[in-house]
Amino acid sequence: MPDLHVANGIAVGTVFATEDTIVPAALGGDLGCGMSAVRFDYRAANLTRLDLGRLLNRLSHLIPAGNATHRGKGLSVPEGLLAAPRSTTTLEHARERLAPRHLGTLGGGNHFIELDRDGGGDLWLLVHSGSRGMGSAIAAHHVHAAQAEGGGDIPGLRLDSNQGLACFSDIDWALHFARANQDALLRRATSLVTELTGQAPDASSLVDVHHNFVAREEHFGRLLFIHRKGAIAAPVGELALIPGSMASASYIVEGKGEVYSFRSASHGAGRVMTRREAREQIRPERFVHSMRRVVFDDRKRASLVEEAPAAYRDVGQVLEDEADLVRPVIRLEPLAVLKG
Repeated sequence: MPDLHVANGIAVGTVFATEDTIVPAALGGDLGCGMSAVRFDYRAANLTRLDLGRLLNRLSHLIPAGNATHRGKGLSVPEGLLAAPRSTTTLEHARERLAPRHLGTLGGGNHFIELDRDGGGDLWLLVHSGSRGMGSAIAAHHVHAAQAEGGGDIPGLRLDSNQGLACFSDIDWALHFARANQDALLRRATSLVTELTGQAPDASSLVDVHHNFVAREEHFGRLLFIHRKGAIAAPVGELALIPGSMASASYIVEGKGEVYSFRSASHGAGRVMTRREAREQIRPERFVHSMRRVVFDDRKRASLVEEAPAAYRDVGQVLEDEADLVRPVIRLEPLAVLKG
């Protein structure tokens, strides 16, 4: 994918197919990480910077971000996520301990809650988060299981084995947990935006997309297991979301179903600096200047340099490079962003 950047094991922005093997190390630790976007029938220009700052402040108090989780018992986990047992006792205990406290939390890194404006002036809400500690625990367990089986630097598990079937089942569960987490975040954030604007979101505008997953799909007349690390599915005619950086546009796009990409596309702009490089090369003052049109928590400027616009590619160039994969439909300009 054109947002490719180096990562452990397999680069972010990689898509490949297998016929009878699952490769857990090829999916990243944040299994099922994804994005949602929804429109409000409300003029974004009606919101002042003071309004946006107050909203971010309320979001930061309502939604645990960064390393923070819910205290006490946490949130009620949907019954469907508790019904089937996980593949090991350790993962069962992890679910009991982590799922209620991590459900409805944002996490850190490139995860965000953002308010945007489209070309017609309407307000949009964007949410980006994933499977949190549960996804990480599941990924780590099955990576170790694959390594124990051997078979190269990035080993896989055969899907006709108990280990392979357990891996596929646990990863599928992580995707559903990530979906439930995004839904919980979206509900909490939309309630605040509705309170501020007096408008409920337009449910028909909702766009959802996820990355870091494996799915069984038919390609070239064969059933294959498509691994997408830092990449999204882009079937013909389906809408998806490709974000930029904290200060650059995001795009709702329409998939073209390109067969040679296994009907996939990039999941974002892609980094051009590692987090360490960003900390070393970008001064907080430079970061603040690049964010002058976007409301954010200035108290976090020192840590947010890792997510500075200069650390990312030009999302417009990324879209040009994948013009055979997706077609831009709606451009969304950031107004305010909450980062973990």
